Amino acid sequence: MTDNTTRLAQIDRRRLLLGSAGMATLAASGLLPSRLLAQDPISVAGIYTVPVEQQWVSRIHIAAEAAKAAGQITYTFSENTANTDYPRVMREYAESGVKLIVGEIFGVEQEAREVVMDYPDTAFLLGSSFMPDPAYPNLSVFDNYIQDASYLSGIIAGAMTETGNIGMVGGFPIPEVNRLMHAFMAGVKETRPDASFQVSFIGSWFDPPKAKETAFAMIENGADLLYAERFGVSDAAMEKGILAIGNVIDTQGDYPDTVVASALWHFEPTLQAALSRISAGSFAAENYGLYSFMKEGGCSLAPLGTFDGKVPQAALDLVAEKEAAIKAGTFEVAIDDSDPSA
Repeated sequence: MTDNTTRLAQIDRRRLLLGSAGMATLAASGLLPSRLLAQDPISVAGIYTVPVEQQWVSRIHIAAEAAKAAGQITYTFSENTANTDYPRVMREYAESGVKLIVGEIFGVEQEAREVVMDYPDTAFLLGSSFMPDPAYPNLSVFDNYIQDASYLSGIIAGAMTETGNIGMVGGFPIPEVNRLMHAFMAGVKETRPDASFQVSFIGSWFDPPKAKETAFAMIENGADLLYAERFGVSDAAMEKGILAIGNVIDTQGDYPDTVVASALWHFEPTLQAALSRISAGSFAAENYGLYSFMKEGGCSLAPLGTFDGKVPQAALDLVAEKEAAIKAGTFEVAIDDSDPSA
């Protein structure tokens, strides 16, 4: 068992990309188990603490909408749910009889688990900083372990920075963010060994103005490329005429001259694994983090798009080499959850 696997065992926008073609798309991708097509749709509810256009949540929402369009599930959701209200909303959905509740409980871990215990017939698939616990047999956890794609985006960033001074703006210094930043920095070092990093956290998951101001300060301090873990960073980069690297979603359409590349998270494999288990009657406490790995189809590097032909070929060759090795299982990107600003 590899180090990353062992560790795991222990511990965009409202545009919905898959409308009426959802069933065909999922079937063609191999993500639509045949037994799910033959059954009644599974009722799913999403509970989100931020708007569904926020990067991380948008990936869950889009995957759920695709499954709904494919006829696999019925889907309703609540967004902007305060942590203080989260347990109540969980109870309301569970009382309504939904089969699966998805969401994120990073700020309400213990309270959420108390709710889970009261509804043993409801399956819960929740983003969490903790590993599954047999004491909560109907709670599976997940997170966006997209360090593979973050590492590849760093290789490109290192080849595109002119000064080697890179600014990184994140939400909170928690494992879910830290591991992506460390992977990105490791990728940068592949093509720019002398790179330096300014790292800052804004203390919010959704505060574009604050993220933008933090990015402006980094630019004033010499950064010529920004890692946009939060919304608002790419706006600062665009206004100042420098480059940015995206995270979780592809925003190049909004910043065609700014966002060079993005590490994308695909929640579809995670959701499909849960639906398959529910369909088979085998849903249990598991860690779904592995489904975010690149070799599982859970993450990818966004197409270069407007930057096609502008990234040095040597960097692209290295990206192709590393990506092939990651998918083959012969190379693993390290998972480092420590605070990169410490």
